[in-house]
Amino acid sequence: MTQFDKAIARLPQRPKDFTWDEAVRVMEGRGFKLHKSSGSRRKFYHEEKDILVSLHEPHPGKILKRYQLDKIIEALDNSGESS
Repeated sequence: MTQFDKAIARLPQRPKDFTWDEAVRVMEGRGFKLHKSSGSRRKFYHEEKDILVSLHEPHPGKILKRYQLDKIIEALDNSGESS
């Protein structure tokens, strides 16, 4: 099982230790492109489906908050790319 597969399997459970790197891996693996804005603002954009997800990259820790996981899951569901 690849790191991508493991991250996809973990995401629906909304784990308290889901990292930013896992989120990037999942989103890029499902067709979203990461765009960096000023500061810690980040956007994932799926060009074919015209879906935009705006998040802040967590720092100094790299653990996502529940609302961020919810946004990612919703975007994947809307794109038809959910697990």
